[in-house]
Amino acid sequence: QVQLVESGGGLVQAGGSLRLSCATSTRISGTYTMGWFRQAPGKEREFAASITFTWSGANFNYADSVKGRFTISRDNTKNTIELQMNNLKPEDTAVYYCAARLSSVGAYKYWGQGTQVTVSS
Repeated sequence: QVQLVESGGGLVQAGGSLRLSCATSTRISGTYTMGWFRQAPGKEREFAASITFTWSGANFNYADSVKGRFTISRDNTKNTIELQMNNLKPEDTAVYYCAARLSSVGAYKYWGQGTQVTVSS
């Protein structure tokens, strides 16, 4: 069982930056994927970014809406997955969720409780 806890959300003005962090209850090894999803009010949850670790390295994926503004990374010293969000826009306002799957494809099995990000215009 993997538990995920997000932190770092808050209120920021448009054009500003926030850094989200996802802590895992256990160090995961082998092939696995860590992802960030978001859900805006009245909308379905959508994919934002992911990082997949395999024996050959790491693969990154971003939604078109965040590409060039968001960066997903792993902090090995803190055992966390980070999401650096720059040039934030009001439409980025959502609850952001961290998720994990113990594979490179398929459904995410583990989810955090979410952290609120609000971008004011």
